[in-house]
Amino acid sequence: MENQQNKSVIVWLLTGCLLIFLMVVIGGITRLTNSGLSMVDWNPIMGFIPPLNESDWNVAFEKYKLYPEYQLVNYHFTLEEFKSIFFWEYLHRVIGRVIGLVFIIPFIYFLIRKRLSKKMIFQSLILLAMGGLQGFIGWWMVKSGLVKDPDVSHYRLATHLITAFLTFAYTFWVALDLIYKDEKALDFKALRVILYSIFGIAVVQIIYGAFVAGLNAGFVMNTFPKMGNKWINDSVTALTPFWKNFVEGVGGVQFIHRYLAYVVVALILYFAVACSKYSLSLRQKLATKLMLYAVGVQFLLGVLTLLYAVPVWLGVVHQVGAFVLLSTIVYSLHAFRR
Repeated sequence: MENQQNKSVIVWLLTGCLLIFLMVVIGGITRLTNSGLSMVDWNPIMGFIPPLNESDWNVAFEKYKLYPEYQLVNYHFTLEEFKSIFFWEYLHRVIGRVIGLVFIIPFIYFLIRKRLSKKMIFQSLILLAMGGLQGFIGWWMVKSGLVKDPDVSHYRLATHLITAFLTFAYTFWVALDLIYKDEKALDFKALRVILYSIFGIAVVQIIYGAFVAGLNAGFVMNTFPKMGNKWINDSVTALTPFWKNFVEGVGGVQFIHRYLAYVVVALILYFAVACSKYSLSLRQKLATKLMLYAVGVQFLLGVLTLLYAVPVWLGVVHQVGAFVLLSTIVYSLHAFRR
């Protein structure tokens, strides 16, 4: 009976993971098509309902015209063009609401049926809190682009993205705890320390990926391996004070994102070599291979995205690659857990 209960909870958690993945994909398309500021109000309940007729569309379009993006950038837009960008932001928000319902309703059901342990109740409450925080951060991010500058703050964009990734990571971890509940494996502390480093650097790299997107830093210096004709382009240190280059400068942010990629690849290769000295379980071997494959593909995608100056489809695939890589790192951390 316990196995059956665990199975239904596992399906619930993995469904949540899948929806968060879909949310990240749609979010990437929304960002790359510059659709994120098309919905200028936030109505958690009635926001489910899109414009249903021409009158509704005109009302939404007139609201959009009151804000900087229309007035400074898209002043030439027709109603039909507005509809095309509205679609992606609307879909993004609807999926967010669906995720909320998918987490809340089954949680209440499992709670009433007493299918959750005390630990699972606590973990589920953390997930619900993370989901609620993510919704708030999404609106907080959009709000930054509705004031003067018709673009969202890259700091808020990075916060929104990394919160989504970490919510997924924690959901996936909780599901893995149930899937491998009775697993026995040897404790390799030294390998686990390397994995923690990989996870930490990967999180920083994802944040810098959001900085690159938010500052449109992927549209400049579209050469590899050098930045233009130099390893360190002059634009990397163009701002003063110096530290601003690496959080607000287009050249500096791209520089960090480029070279952190090498660090992530090197650490994962080092981890794989270190693993060869130990007698690993089949799952630990699989986890290591998946992480190696994922980082190789993601590095290649990063190079292609840069060389082709971030076409929408390639930018989205690159973001998906980051998601997959983080998944393999979390899977590896779980396989080598204490």
